[in-house]
Amino acid sequence: MTWLQKPKDVAKAGAGKGRAAASNVRSVNYSTSPLLASRTPPWRSKLLVALVGLSFCGLLGRALYVQVIGSDFFQRQGEIRYARTLDLPASRGRILDRNGQILGSSIPAPSLWAIPKDFDADPAQRQQLARLLGMTGKELGDRLNDNPNFVWLRRQVEDPVAQGVLALNLKGIHQVREYRRRYPEGEAATHVVGFTNVEDKGQEGIELAFEKDLSGRNGTRRVIKDRLGRVVEDIGDSVAPVDGRDIELSIDSKVQFFAYQRIRDAVAEHKAKAGSVVVLDARSGEVLALANYPSYTPSDRRNLTGAQLRNRALTDTFEPGSTVKPFIAAWALETGRVKPDTIIHTAPGKVSMGGFVISDSHPHGDLTVSQVIQKSSNIGAMRMGLMFQPREMWELYAQAGFGQKPQLGFPGVVSGRLRPFKTWRPIEQATMSYGYGLSASLFQIAHAYTVFAHDGEFIPVTLTKSAAQGEDARVSGLRVLSPNTAKTVREMLALVTQPGGTAPKAQTIGYSVGGKSGTAYKQEGKGYAVKKYRAWFVGIAPIVNPRIIVAVMVDEPSNGKWYGGDVAAPVFSDLVQQTLRTLGVQPDIDVKMQIIARDIPAEDESF
Repeated sequence: MTWLQKPKDVAKAGAGKGRAAASNVRSVNYSTSPLLASRTPPWRSKLLVALVGLSFCGLLGRALYVQVIGSDFFQRQGEIRYARTLDLPASRGRILDRNGQILGSSIPAPSLWAIPKDFDADPAQRQQLARLLGMTGKELGDRLNDNPNFVWLRRQVEDPVAQGVLALNLKGIHQVREYRRRYPEGEAATHVVGFTNVEDKGQEGIELAFEKDLSGRNGTRRVIKDRLGRVVEDIGDSVAPVDGRDIELSIDSKVQFFAYQRIRDAVAEHKAKAGSVVVLDARSGEVLALANYPSYTPSDRRNLTGAQLRNRALTDTFEPGSTVKPFIAAWALETGRVKPDTIIHTAPGKVSMGGFVISDSHPHGDLTVSQVIQKSSNIGAMRMGLMFQPREMWELYAQAGFGQKPQLGFPGVVSGRLRPFKTWRPIEQATMSYGYGLSASLFQIAHAYTVFAHDGEFIPVTLTKSAAQGEDARVSGLRVLSPNTAKTVREMLALVTQPGGTAPKAQTIGYSVGGKSGTAYKQEGKGYAVKKYRAWFVGIAPIVNPRIIVAVMVDEPSNGKWYGGDVAAPVFSDLVQQTLRTLGVQPDIDVKMQIIARDIPAEDESF
């Protein structure tokens, strides 16, 4: 269109073009188009249908696997994310003495834990939290950085500490109830009772020996928790906990406390390294006291050393020395080789044998068998010992428990050493007659003396209270000696505590006593230390009708006295008086006037 054309002419021209275009469209025949004329292959539609069908089958199979075949697995996976099994702790059983006094019990103690990723506190609150927990700020930070999901902040804290922490109202801090053991007798009974760890599992003593009985069985509770650790609801049935069983010991807490107190004082008085005490009931074999020093407080075991932890009366062995001489005399009497008044030649106080010299503390001349025991003559004991065949002596010691582990069911008990008799040389048999060449614990020596106290029977011992009490509690044991021989030996033991004996300081006001002192050099390497000794005394009271056996050992006394009659016998005297009064035993001798036993001169002991 030019600028000379009129609008009307333009309109006519446009209309003409439109009619031409419409005519061209109508002229196309779609039915004859080559694209539409080509046939679609049948397999293509079938494949499509098959793929859709297979997809539905796959979905159906997956649903079947999830809902039926693998439902347990997926249920567990789901529960892991929201369900929890909470332990319902059982209350640990109590440990009681023979009179029902508590030696160990459990008390509730809260424990604090945190979810570090949820923890939120400003610097002042963190500082306050660390102070309540007894930590430095760095220690608290290290603790929280240890695990983002769970950390213990402090186990088994005191109630005021837990309340103070919860009062801070900090996000991510939680509390759970646990149990902590309490030991009212403290360090006096800790070597018997033992202790538990933070998981309430026994680690030492009765706590360990009776772990299965004391621990009981925990219960369970299934709950749903939210992400903040809060219980939303219970699911399933709860299993109630079964509390542990109480253990009633044969220990008398009063006797135990006094025994500990007395041996502690003796160790301090004589500047000794350690000390131990064993008190046995001569009728029933029950252990009335088992004390050691040094000791420790079971509720505070920080910086605990092996010397404190060790139950020396059961774990430490040493050559028993003169305490075995009564067994040699007893067997010589039992077999008719000697009588109490048979003369034993001990002059001049020294005997050479196998390249060794056996000597007494000083020459005694001729001694009766009773005097050999009273004055503790090594040569006298040797001459009686060499009357036996080695097998006889070995069987005598073995029947009295030497070389055998005491059947206490208590951790750490040792058997000592008693070598086979076939390997003995004559000099070894000679020295074993007066206590060198074998080893035993203090408990074994006390146990062996039940042969004399129980009319010739070696009776079993126990740390648990016997069902029968009084006269009914008398037990039977292995017959080693005749009752008459045992009585005769007790009379000899009584002479040891009389003037002319090695332990007059063992005398006890109101009660007849008898026993045997012992002093021995300590072994160091393959030899013996020159100025290191062990001193002990083991005895019976009352001597006519025995009720208790008391054994005392003081290790390395270094304050000018080292004989058992000077160091250990006074402890024995005090313990006998206290124990027999506690047990209600009436005095068996008249108290005409108090004899100051420490003023009675004692015979120097051979060792």
